[in-house]
Order: sequence, then structure tokens, then C-alpha cells
Amino acid sequence: MTEVDVAMSRAVTFARDGFAILPRIVAASSCDALVEDLEALPLAGAGSRALLSFEGIGSLGRSLASHPLIATLLAPGAQAVQCTLFSKSDTSAWSVTPHQDLSIPVHERHDTIGWSGWSHKEGMWFAQPPVEVLEQFVAVRLQLDDNAAETGPLEVVPGTHRMGRLSSEAIRDAAASCKVPCVVERGGVVVLRPLLIHSSAKGRTAGNRRVLHFLYGPPLPGTCKRG
Repeated sequence: MTEVDVAMSRAVTFARDGFAILPRIVAASSCDALVEDLEALPLAGAGSRALLSFEGIGSLGRSLASHPLIATLLAPGAQAVQCTLFSKSDTSAWSVTPHQDLSIPVHERHDTIGWSGWSHKEGMWFAQPPVEVLEQFVAVRLQLDDNAAETGPLEVVPGTHRMGRLSSEAIRDAAASCKVPCVVERGGVVVLRPLLIHSSAKGRTAGNRRVLHFLYGPPLPGTCKRG
């Protein structure tokens, strides 16, 4: 198969399943540098959301969006609107129950029909937009550490991004029937749709699992454009 054929096949699979696991995109030395930079930042815990305001992270977000393996899975003109650090360690081995990502960052609050769940965190406004807006967004998760299989990898329920916004009961039922672990090598990424049901278990062994979660979307009116 040619590179074009492979890219088209990956795009078709991504549209069907709602996620794609890509091989190493960022070198190990660059992962080391990112970890060092992150450890020096004044972050707000294991799930800090406001990283695009830091120059190096904003630059990385643009670089990932232009990578050939990722660009074909993003809409034309998509830009990074948020970057979150998820960090597990020996002292912070949290888990996440099955859920859909329903919120996006916005510049400011405007009470508009179809928009709900307003919250203000780390100096940013977040809201839950209509499903047709969420469907335009894609998340790219960069794995910064080794041994992802043992440190609580992301688990997904393929195809559930095409089911719209689901009730808590429907999410539980879907996750109980099929969860696929996304084991990614260091420097590799998982690309996924926010509406895809996903979760994360506690790690089975000691070690760090740090992930940079970039959210890409269109420059919609009111959405938060950073980096």
C-alpha cells in the first residue's frame, strides 16, 4: 500500500472506531525535555488544564497538528484550543470511570440555547456545547513515559462516538460490554473523538504515566483560542 492508501485507511478506521493509535512521533529525548519542563511549571495538580499558555506547549500543539500522521485525522484549519496534563505516579495512582468528554474551553460565558454545564477552572471558562459542535473536535494524547500497559492506560469503547451524548446508564452498559486498552509507546499518541466512551484504571505496577492531552477544533465564535 502507498502512503496515501495507508492514510486513507487510517482515516476510515478512525471515522468508524473513533480512535487511532499512532507510533512514536516525539523522540525519547524530546519526551525527557518535556517532562523536565513540566516539572518546573506551577501546575494545578494531576489534571492541569491550562498548559497552552506556556510557549513550549503551544509550539508542540502546532507541531503535532501538522504531523502527517495526525493532520489527516483533523479537520482543515483545526487548531489547539486546550492542553491538559494527566499525571499518574506512585503517590497519585488515580483512576477515571467510563465517560464522554463533553466540555470545551471558551473565551467567556454567554448563555446560549444548547450550551450548558458552565464552569470556571484555572482562569478559563468551560461549557458543554451541542453534540454537533462536539463532533468537530479531536483529542490527541501524547504518551511521555514507558510501560504504558502497566500504569493504567486509556481504555476506549470503539464506535460509541457515533451514538451522541449518552446517559450515565448507557455509558456503564457500553463500557461493561467492550473496553479496548490503548497501549502506546513512549512518544506515541492516541487520537480520539471526545464523545468516544473512555476510562483509565489504576496502574498495576509502580511508575509514572504522564500524558499531554491536546484538544483540537475549529475557530468557532467564542471558543478559547490559545497557543
